[in-house]
Amino acid sequence: MTPVTPALTRFAMAAESAARGRVMASDGVAIARIGAGFADWAELLDLIRTSFAPMQGIVDPPSSAFALDVEALREKARTEMAHIATMDGQLVGCIFCREENNALYVGKLAISPTRQGNGIGTRLLALAEDVARERNLPALELQTRIELTGNHAFFRSRGFVKSGEGAHAGYERPTWIWMRKALPARQ
Repeated sequence: MTPVTPALTRFAMAAESAARGRVMASDGVAIARIGAGFADWAELLDLIRTSFAPMQGIVDPPSSAFALDVEALREKARTEMAHIATMDGQLVGCIFCREENNALYVGKLAISPTRQGNGIGTRLLALAEDVARERNLPALELQTRIELTGNHAFFRSRGFVKSGEGAHAGYERPTWIWMRKALPARQ
């Protein structure tokens, strides 16, 4: 677990104060949209890389998470809806979403390895569902690597179903699957 540092505390406070809305649960996890005041991109990049590290050597081709740098991450947050989860001043999760093909595409869902299994990913996905409904989008979609069967099971347990598969450029075999979760209309 990353120790609380003044920079990380400043990072969490800047993100939360710049957020359009902040959701705090009884477990002490705060979820906030990354806003203009967000500055600690290196901490966020480290979270993503640390979260995706266990798949190194398993997925082929390597994850795009390791091609990200601070500038690319900053641009991703500028063009997508990016949210962070913090707990006790520490960054513990993030999710990036964008409208695509009449759905909300979920990308770069990352949870600190020391906090996985505590419901943070589920909470971030619930936030994505709320965003999709606010935008009148009927579904969430995501891609997950073909080799990551644990991820497939996680998303299936949250209502996603396999809706297709594809291959990265230069590969003749499937390298990823599409998963989709239809969202019931608000009543």
